[in-house]
Amino acid sequence: MNHPKIQGHISAAVTILIWGTTFISTKVLLDFFSPIEILFFRFTIGFIILCLIHPHRLRGSGLKQELMFAGAGLTGVTLYFLLENMALTYTTASNVGVIISIAPFFTAIIAHLFLKSEKLHLQFFLGFLASITGIVLITFNGSFLLDLNPLGDILAILAAILWAIYSVITRRISQLGYNTIQTTRRTFFYGIIFMLPALYIFNFQWGFYRFAQPVNLLNILFLGFGASALCFVTWNTAVKILGAVKTSVYIYMVPVVTVVTSVIVLHEEITIIAFIGIVFTLLGLFLSERTSSKKYIKDKGEIDE
Repeated sequence: MNHPKIQGHISAAVTILIWGTTFISTKVLLDFFSPIEILFFRFTIGFIILCLIHPHRLRGSGLKQELMFAGAGLTGVTLYFLLENMALTYTTASNVGVIISIAPFFTAIIAHLFLKSEKLHLQFFLGFLASITGIVLITFNGSFLLDLNPLGDILAILAAILWAIYSVITRRISQLGYNTIQTTRRTFFYGIIFMLPALYIFNFQWGFYRFAQPVNLLNILFLGFGASALCFVTWNTAVKILGAVKTSVYIYMVPVVTVVTSVIVLHEEITIIAFIGIVFTLLGLFLSERTSSKKYIKDKGEIDE
């Protein structure tokens, strides 16, 4: 494995390690903030941090490029997180967790249709089946009582599809040759712009006094700097190097990271069912990362005009 690919896998792994722990920060903040307030504050902080880290303007972008940035901001920032949060109000977290984890499958289908360099292969589907089996075992922990709620589950499916679209758009953006921090910052900008109408609809409150509590300030900074600014840059870097499909399969690892974090932070025990689920998920990740032929490897290096 060459050095760029190693960097891509490390970037994807770092992203998932952080995203897999954000549920703790979000859970704490939900006692004081609404979902839309957390969303707006975290991405605004992320945008400001990216401006400070790389203040240079993104030059040379035309209407087509700006539409890509706007599409990425709308799908991957505004709509994805809004639909995910709304889904959680109608259905169980377990349902949402499992449904969101099928995003790599949608990514593979969409990438196959729109990106010549992203080919489908048998190992991907075998890995998908193994990982979904593992994720179900981890999430439901042997109870298998799927509490279906059509509205909530449909919202979660739409969120997974939107993340897949975001991943494919990000792949196209990565081929433009711009700096990753600049493109992520521009994506955040459009995401925040599209978020503004939702602030009014969901009765957004500024309430800065809530940040006087250190626990709230530290958690929102973690979400803004770590889960937003840093992770979106590392995720987009991984997509640029590995492609949308190979990067998206790392999403399978989120439930695994969540379980391990729960053991470390919340002192929960890993049951036999959860352990088997972790094994299946890791096996699925391994299978999905394999390529079926030399031709596929060659295709991965092509740039879609």
